[in-house]
Amino acid sequence: MQITFELVQLPVPQDLNIIVGQSHFIKTVEDLAEIMAGSVPGVLYGLAFNEASGPCLVRTEGNDPDLVQAAKNCALSVGAGHTFYLIMKHAYPINVLDRIKACPEVCQIYCATANPVQMVVAQSEQGRGIMGVIDGSSPKGVEGDSDKADRKGLLRRFGYKLA
Repeated sequence: MQITFELVQLPVPQDLNIIVGQSHFIKTVEDLAEIMAGSVPGVLYGLAFNEASGPCLVRTEGNDPDLVQAAKNCALSVGAGHTFYLIMKHAYPINVLDRIKACPEVCQIYCATANPVQMVVAQSEQGRGIMGVIDGSSPKGVEGDSDKADRKGLLRRFGYKLA
């Protein structure tokens, strides 16, 4: 048996967030769609799930056709079974991540980000699998006092921390 590795750049539209994860059952598609519909009023999303048995289709849900297409593009570019790609607009992963992680079918989350994402994908004779994620850029230094003040101010402006 042989294995090869490939680096796949996810084709996520700029300034949108994506959550990439692994799950174990086709029911994931409807359950994640219900989570999105009940989590953030006004959220737009597209979801694609790579089925890993039977017809092995890319299953989709969503309330925005462009985001559904973007999620499909991610699913097809990676091609790993039992993985899902959830792209959202008017919401952040922090708004839905706990609910998604609590979904019984979800095994793990690879990333939740608005950064450019590369997936490290392995391929064998059986299929493809995600080995890891490169999320954004490497550190360029260590925060100083002004950087720390900026970080704390940003979290308070967004309402994630109290004044």
